[in-house]
Formats: sequence, C-alpha cells, structure tokens
Amino acid sequence: MKNIGFIGIGKLGLECAEVMAEQHEVRGYDIYPRISDSVKVCNIDELVNESEWIFIAVPTPHAEGYDGSVPSSHMEPRDFGHDAVIDAINKVNAHARSSKKVVLISTVLPGTTRKHFVPLLDSKHQFLYNPYLIAMGSVKWDMVNPEMIMIGTEDGDWNGIAGELKDLYDTVMQNNPRYEIGTWDECEAIKIFYNTFISAKVGLVNMVQDFAMKIGNINVDVVTDALARSTMRIMGPKYMTAGMGDAGACHPRDNIALRWLAQEYEIGYDFFDTVMHAREIQAKNLAQFLVEQSGDWIVGENLPIAIHGKAYKPDVPYCIGSYSTLVGHYIKELGHSVVYLDPMADDPADVVAELPGPHVVLWAHNRKITYEYTGDQLDTQPYCAIPAGSIIVDPWRKLNQTADGIKVIHYGNTRNPT
Repeated sequence: MKNIGFIGIGKLGLECAEVMAEQHEVRGYDIYPRISDSVKVCNIDELVNESEWIFIAVPTPHAEGYDGSVPSSHMEPRDFGHDAVIDAINKVNAHARSSKKVVLISTVLPGTTRKHFVPLLDSKHQFLYNPYLIAMGSVKWDMVNPEMIMIGTEDGDWNGIAGELKDLYDTVMQNNPRYEIGTWDECEAIKIFYNTFISAKVGLVNMVQDFAMKIGNINVDVVTDALARSTMRIMGPKYMTAGMGDAGACHPRDNIALRWLAQEYEIGYDFFDTVMHAREIQAKNLAQFLVEQSGDWIVGENLPIAIHGKAYKPDVPYCIGSYSTLVGHYIKELGHSVVYLDPMADDPADVVAELPGPHVVLWAHNRKITYEYTGDQLDTQPYCAIPAGSIIVDPWRKLNQTADGIKVIHYGNTRNPT
C-alpha cells in the first residue's frame, strides 16, 4: 500500500485518484473545493509531505477558440498552456521536505517536459512523464483497461523509478496492459500522435462520406466496412515503420488523381494536396540531410552522393513513382550530383555498377521490411561493395552500425543515431 497524492482532482484527476484509492492511501489537492468518499482532500503541504508518489493531473488547455468547437484552421498555431503544470511543480518544490516521485499525466507536446518542466523541479525529486489514454464518461474503466501505459524517463531506461511505477500500476490494472518505456520526449510523441492518428482516421472516413453525398450511388458504410476489414495493411502494423516515402505505380498517382476528383465534385477541401506536399517536403528534408553529411566525413572534401536503390522498391525494375528519384531530384536542386545503385532499374540514367571511392549512400531499399508480411525474411544484399570512408544513411534504422571504416547513421533516431 503506497501513499499517493494527486495535484489536480478535477474532471479527470479525481476519478483517477479514486481508482488508486481502491488499493492505496490517496490524498488530493485542487484549487477548487472537491469532495470524495475515498480520496482524502487536503491542503498542498499535507499532500506533498504525506505522499511518496505525486501525480500532477492539472489541465494543459489551449487558448479560447482553439478547442475545435468553432473554426480554428485559419488561426495562428499555438502550444498548450503550461501554467497549471508549472504551478504544481513550484508547489512541490516549495513544500517538499524530502525527495518525491513526481509523475505528470497531462498531455503536452514533444520536447515540453525536457525544456520547460524538469529544469524547474528540485534535483532531489525524480520525474516521470506518464500520459493516460482515457476519455470523459469512461475514465475509471479506461484507466484500469488501457491499450498501453506510457512511462517516460530522462533516458528511456526501465530501471529504477519506471519499474517502480509499473509495479504500482500492476496493483490496480484489470487487463494486463503492455508498457511502453521511452524518453520523456518519446512518450510525449506517442500520446499526441496516438490522438492525431485517430483524428486523421475520422477525417478520412468522413471524407468518403462527403464523396458519397457528392457523387451518388455510394453507401459510405459499404466502403468503410470493406476498409475496416482490411487488417493486413490498413488496420494492421504494416506501413508503421518510418523510412522512405510512399511510392510505386499506384499510391502517389492515386492521391494526385483524388485532388482532381475533390475539385471536380467541389468537396471544399484538398486533403490529398496536404498528403502529397508532406511527402515532397519529407523527401527534401532527407536530401538536405544527405547533402549536409557529404562534408562531414573527410575534412576539406565533399563526398559524392549515391542512392542504394532506384526502383520504387527492391526486387522490381520499375522506377515509376520512385521515392528514391524524388529524393534525388531535391539533391540536384540543392546543387549536388547523385548516382544510383540498382541492377534491376528500368531507367538506366545515372545508374552505376560500383562506387569508385567513398560516398554518402542512402540505403533506400530494405527488402525485409518491404516483404516481411509475406514471411520473407531475407535482407537486401548490397548492390556493390561500399568503399571504406563512406557514410551510409539508413532511413530504416536496421543496418549494423559497427561496420569497419564506414559510418552508419540511423536516420530518425536522434537518441542513438550512430
């Protein structure tokens, strides 16, 4: 039985505290009067000093007009409000006479905890970021039956306080949830992108509904039910590995064509333009990174750039819709040349059989990721020897990073990039 305190026992915090109170001694504090049959409502000094664990469950609201209840897409973007969290941290600092385990459960954007909150907390305390997946109307059920529990630490380590929090949650959970341990920043990202994946999903199915109303002869449920039953790619883990962008003879052109259809039937918005614009900027970002690496390895000499794979995916010859050539386009736009390594490419322009010296190499093809759903586990074999002194940029983050004489960068992993 643990001594637990909740700073913030409003519409979310109170019900969470009452769940904890079924197994533990729980105190609660709020700036507004609160009543509970199982949580001892008390002043902040008692809560802080009689609690081993202190959960901060205060709101991180947007400014007025930014909640989605009125049009806001035309307004300047704004971050969440942090005042209540900062006030709670200051209260812990001011009242604590011993070290505490402080857990923030409020939703914030990636980077917020490390930048704004942890520097304020007295160094004698320990801090975890632990956002909840709960919804109004079912808070207590959601809390003990979560899809996952996210626990963020400074370095993403399970040891120490993260494991202690898991043990604490195990005393109240009903569904034996999975635990996702990451850095503060990673768990901030998991929570916010979890929510926005849902928003994107709702937006997509409602877009089908808009097309149904405009075009006619379409029952939206026939379409969305067929998509919902597509568990291999759409509703499964496929395409959830960040790497090279969507490519091939179908996907990019389908989005481009749907831009026309949205305009033809006056849908009123262009979701597909946003998708394609993002794809292009992501390719440009990758090209910029490759160009930046070209001067980092050999002092005073820029390495040439090569892309390992020109076809839109491994084991096929087709370069139509290739993301590799899109990245190559931006490399050239930035004033650098590029060659491709791909023995099967049906477009021979700029394809070479071997590299005459050190290069920056984009490892565009990864056949194991591409074909893993078929049961095929074979990795892509190098299309030629990679000379010593080269830099390989691996957007799939699968290549061994200990290659002799070759620097391997795991693009997308800024915690352990090399």
